Amino acid sequence: MGVRKATPGRLGIAEPGPYPRVVSFPNLLAPLDLGHLTLKNRVVMGSMHTGLEDRARDFPKLAEFFAERARGGAALIVTGGFAPNIEGTLLPLASKLTTAREARQHRVITDAVHAAGGRVALQLLHAGRYAYTPWCVAPSSIKSPISRFRPRALTARGVERTIDAFVRSARLAREAGYDGVEVMGSEGYLINQFLAPRTNKRTDAWGGTPEKRRRFAVEIVRRIREEVGADFLVIYRISAIDLVPDGQTWDEVAALAREVEAAGASVLNLGIGWHEARVPTIVTSVPRAAFASYAARLKSETSLPVIATNRINMPEVAEGILAAGDADLVSLARPFLADPDWVRKAAESRVDEINTCIACNQACLDHTFKHKRATCLLNPRAAYETELVLGPTRAAKKVAVVGAGPAGLACATTLAERGHTVDLFEAADDIGGQFAIAQRIPGKEEFAESIRYFRRRVEVTGVRLHLSQRVSAQDLRDGGFDEVVVATGVEPRIPDIDGVDHPSVMTYAELVRGEREAGPRVAVIGAGGIGVDVSEFLTGQPSATLDLDLWRSEWGVGDPATTRGGLAKSEVETPKHEVVLLQRKSSSIGKGLGKTTGWVHRASLRAKGVEQVIGVTYDRIDDAGLHVTIAPPAVDKPSRLPLRRRRKDVPDAAAVPTTRLIPVDTVVLCTGQESVRTLADELAGSGLPVHVIGGADVAAELDAKRAIRQGTEVAAGI
Repeated sequence: MGVRKATPGRLGIAEPGPYPRVVSFPNLLAPLDLGHLTLKNRVVMGSMHTGLEDRARDFPKLAEFFAERARGGAALIVTGGFAPNIEGTLLPLASKLTTAREARQHRVITDAVHAAGGRVALQLLHAGRYAYTPWCVAPSSIKSPISRFRPRALTARGVERTIDAFVRSARLAREAGYDGVEVMGSEGYLINQFLAPRTNKRTDAWGGTPEKRRRFAVEIVRRIREEVGADFLVIYRISAIDLVPDGQTWDEVAALAREVEAAGASVLNLGIGWHEARVPTIVTSVPRAAFASYAARLKSETSLPVIATNRINMPEVAEGILAAGDADLVSLARPFLADPDWVRKAAESRVDEINTCIACNQACLDHTFKHKRATCLLNPRAAYETELVLGPTRAAKKVAVVGAGPAGLACATTLAERGHTVDLFEAADDIGGQFAIAQRIPGKEEFAESIRYFRRRVEVTGVRLHLSQRVSAQDLRDGGFDEVVVATGVEPRIPDIDGVDHPSVMTYAELVRGEREAGPRVAVIGAGGIGVDVSEFLTGQPSATLDLDLWRSEWGVGDPATTRGGLAKSEVETPKHEVVLLQRKSSSIGKGLGKTTGWVHRASLRAKGVEQVIGVTYDRIDDAGLHVTIAPPAVDKPSRLPLRRRRKDVPDAAAVPTTRLIPVDTVVLCTGQESVRTLADELAGSGLPVHVIGGADVAAELDAKRAIRQGTEVAAGI
């Protein structure tokens, strides 16, 4: 499958991905006959755990979340995972389907989806060793690197009871009104653990050979089919590439697909990578449709319909996969968080109105791992449909919004959509604010899609946009506005360092926007999210997220036909800049980054040879470079430790800070931001109701999630 380089497209932005842009979607919108039921198109809303699954009292909210996506055109919705027994729950008191009473509680969900014209399947997920419970079980007693509990190895009788639990849950799902179930056999959960030598060391009937390791998955599917009959959808989520050492080979995956088909599965849905894999699979920097080729390979091994998944976020990408014959359906999960009307907009030739998922993970997966309700950075209504209601206003007002960054754009367009008359003022010559900077970072090109979305949304909602216009408090007082929203954003903070005005010093904004160029050797001061982004800007290849072969090479993604788990040796091109990344704090660099994305950035910086220095005091900047003092590493205090853990032979010099000259050509300041709120201060006491949002309100580490939610909530309240 060829890889297309990024070129300016119809929407005027780079279009990463291996498939050409199209303007119609005959394959995507074609119905699919599955025998006992027909799907109205080829789009599946993939499984996501929102946090609403864990308590029946939240099911009405979950029902409306699903119903809105069904109304938006999703042909089939797969729920978040429900465990078939207590041992399989992800957390204590987490979602499960084990009793008739629980099944009856699901009726509110299935009825809502069916009333909205959709179909819905319940995912059956047994966490295995990924469970955060002391009673977790697995094929073998091998602890996961991403959970705290060592699992108990299932006995042979325990294996049979677990299979029975899957069957009982499938029967209950049918009684609850679901159109089918998805058996979660990928991502490193229990069934996947049985399949891989990495986690299955058994020598009985359930391990020891590839055939025996497959038996658990095959028996689950076979017995579910026997229980539910022929007119019920049984999807099997198959791990096409494990991306872990001692994972499955391609021959084993293909054999499993054939055996699962014979056992009675209706559809195969691809899963990519285990949660413990050290290869990113769904973050922004992963090329679009990066794993579609595995769906194509699987189609050659089975006659079942195959669903392609991972990083399919725009209709032209999905259409390209289907038109090429690489899959029969496509699965989108987070794109439906960003835009519930994704399918409808594609069908109505309104692709430029799609709120594109940028795979940031900040409000979805990062929330899930913090046990918070999942939502979307770009669409704060996701999973809050019954709470953040944006109906038409009862009293239209004339509102000025000042600043066309994420907060101002979200606020202005929501206000206009509700029926207010809105003037949006922007001092720069284009919209976007900090997103316009972010889109230039290698691996964050998707942020251009958000700017495109808001640009079109401004047009559709009728916001009157005034670019290159720095509006004053007097202008607003004289403009006849009823209310003012100040979203003037932030500006880089300039630290008090001797020599900070040296010609070698520049702000991150000056560098990334292309206003100034960095020399070969660069010191980046400040290692928060912006400092990490700037380091990747300086060391990354501009085409890395657009060239699938380059991305595979950098992350060591190989062929599971030649190596277990599909891992290969990573090969990284030499960066054009030598970078030293420094921070004042003594904690690890990147500690505050998102749980599901931070490790990707840290791994990338290590691979690119970025030197990381912590505990730094910045002394001065001069022609020789950056002069710093580095605090000694933290040393355990022996008096507070047991004798066996005391540090021995630590020389006195270890407690003395060291000075260092870092000879660099360029120093980039990533030392935080200051709120730009002069306008808000000038409007105080004017009599105009003033709302301050986004960075103008709080300038802490740039937070588009908070800015967009705040802008939307303010608009909902006016």
